[in-house]
Amino acid sequence: MSNDFLSPLNTQMWANGRHLVRCVKIIQETWDVRTFCFMADQPLFFFFKPGQFVTLELEIDGLPIMRSYTISSSPSIPYSFSITVKRVPGGKVSNWLHDNLKEGDELPVHGPVGLFNIIDFPSDKVLFLSGGVGITPVMSMARWLFDTNASTDMVFVHSARSPRDIIYHRELEHMASRVKNFALHLICERYDIGESWSGYRGYLTEAMMNMIAPDFMDREIFCCGPTPYMNAIKRILQQCGFDMKRYHEESFGATPTEVKEDAIEQAKQAQEADGEVDSSEWFTVEFAQTGKSIRLAPGETIHAAASKLGLHIPKACGMGICGTCMLEKLKGEVEMSHNGGITDEDIEDGNILTCCSIPKSDVVIDY
Repeated sequence: MSNDFLSPLNTQMWANGRHLVRCVKIIQETWDVRTFCFMADQPLFFFFKPGQFVTLELEIDGLPIMRSYTISSSPSIPYSFSITVKRVPGGKVSNWLHDNLKEGDELPVHGPVGLFNIIDFPSDKVLFLSGGVGITPVMSMARWLFDTNASTDMVFVHSARSPRDIIYHRELEHMASRVKNFALHLICERYDIGESWSGYRGYLTEAMMNMIAPDFMDREIFCCGPTPYMNAIKRILQQCGFDMKRYHEESFGATPTEVKEDAIEQAKQAQEADGEVDSSEWFTVEFAQTGKSIRLAPGETIHAAASKLGLHIPKACGMGICGTCMLEKLKGEVEMSHNGGITDEDIEDGNILTCCSIPKSDVVIDY
């Protein structure tokens, strides 16, 4: 790569939107986890808030699929970004990435977005808690603080199934060996025959938390992992009287939007059967480019309206995180309950996330 390529005069800043990137490196982290590293063909400065998401735009078996992944790298390495993906049995996207994505392949990405990040919640003392592949956003945060020589006191606690499942194991140990303000604690649920393990075993408990970080009540906590893991962490913290305003989490495996929409539809049909529907609360959603429109029952989203009309608005997360389904609202009012997938500037420009926007009047969408 020439110096001209990285010239400040040629470099553009990354902004929330669609960008074409190329896979430049693939790293085998564990037996079932890989890191995919990306760069842009034209120099692009990939700055983001550590902990945020990108959404990949893929085509699998001839069908378009959008899927969001946390950025695992740090913005301190500005000309590339990485995602770390665990192969999930039966997982359509994770298996496709492991089996098909090669160095040199190009694909579009959307982002970065997300409220779960360390920039918006600064603190002198932090506790990172992660389980499994949930390590990715807190690793991005830890890398950022490590690379920028921040004085932040960090305690990093990661839970894995076994020693061979510890993602970034060598790098974490390297970080802990280099600076005094990074304390590393690894917990393995079990270890197999032939494996040696002298660290914590089992599951993270209140007693273990007190041994690992006796001052955890005074720390800003960032947590990510499977839902049962995070529920257990929250129970421990709540029982101890922790100020949950200082607890921040990112979850995987949210309720699929289709399930929510089915539940809404069933509730609507039940109301109709009982004669309880108030037609004054129904609003019309019109899609200006196609000229199609539909009346929506209370609680239904703009995205649901499009689906009923046979219109395909790309989406990935279904919960207002990834920003993929953003469209411009030309007229009307909506109630939008997003999770960081849209900026204040986008909202001021009239944009909404269709997956989490419910009409509060008749609405016209530019689509």
